Amino acid sequence: MSNVLHTRLCEILGCQYPIIQTGMGWVATPQLTGAACNAGAFGILGLATVRPEAYESTILEVKRRTDRPFGVNFLMEQPGATDIVDLIIRHGAKVASYGRAPNAEIIGRLKKAGILCIATVGAVRHAQKAVQLGADILIAQGGEGGGHTGSVATSILVPQVVDAVQVPVVAAGGFRDGRGLVAALAYGAAGMAMGTRFLLTAESPLPEETAKRYFAATVNDIFVTKEVDGLPQRVIMNEFVGRLEKSNTVMRLIRALRSGLEYRKLSGASIRELLTAAIAMRRSEGLTRSQMLMAPNAPIFIRRSMVEGHPAEGVLPSGVVAGLITDRPTCAQLIQNIMSEAEQTLSRLAN
Repeated sequence: MSNVLHTRLCEILGCQYPIIQTGMGWVATPQLTGAACNAGAFGILGLATVRPEAYESTILEVKRRTDRPFGVNFLMEQPGATDIVDLIIRHGAKVASYGRAPNAEIIGRLKKAGILCIATVGAVRHAQKAVQLGADILIAQGGEGGGHTGSVATSILVPQVVDAVQVPVVAAGGFRDGRGLVAALAYGAAGMAMGTRFLLTAESPLPEETAKRYFAATVNDIFVTKEVDGLPQRVIMNEFVGRLEKSNTVMRLIRALRSGLEYRKLSGASIRELLTAAIAMRRSEGLTRSQMLMAPNAPIFIRRSMVEGHPAEGVLPSGVVAGLITDRPTCAQLIQNIMSEAEQTLSRLAN
């Protein structure tokens, strides 16, 4: 492998290649995380949608599947966040990964225990704030990325963030192959992070019927909506999202209340814990009352399609890159193809 492709990110994370598999809720299971790590990438387990009583067993399952370093993604405002921190420290995860509503106290505790902190950001000011709070690595996700996303294109955002901070920056939003990895390095990033591409791998838990909807989507079918939870979220247009787009205020309120009750059962949290988490998110993120009420919508709506296998009845988070993906390789095949193409791209440029 070219020395150019063995970056600072590989040294810091202890992975073979400068590729991160992101901690997607419902998707970044122990099976996917372990497979990504074993393939030479850096896998991140998603705990934001796992019930509290399963936190520890889920982390231990990753350790059973791989002996390589891995990370754990969670929401710092979610009920049980302090328990997750305890488990990350106790079981020796390499990284804690987070996005919205960073908590200085939690970050300080992780760093004191020697855990690396990776924050996902979508704007330069958020990147600078994340570093001030203690982030060791940043994932800069451009507007092409799936799920909650910003408005700045990856090609603009990544160089901006690289120039604004001193920590390693990982490019995200629109990456799927070796050419993308070389482009990320050209922007000044230390590697690339992928969500949608790993979502469509053999080890992903994505139900077959839902996978078909992803493969059928074109780049023109993937757009940003605020009707899921009040925040910009990139998804595939389907029947359910079409109805959301036509919702009125009363319908939004009814859906939010139903989602809140369902999320309470799903998370095992008390009403008081959910209210405390919602208020904390509102303060840190500057959410409106409407956005605060709609917050439980995303995990509930996404679960219908990503877990239950009803793609027409739930939300399909997706980067624009899904419109270009036509296969479902194993993680090992995917990583080897990416690295082979990156080598070929570098050779072509050198010549």
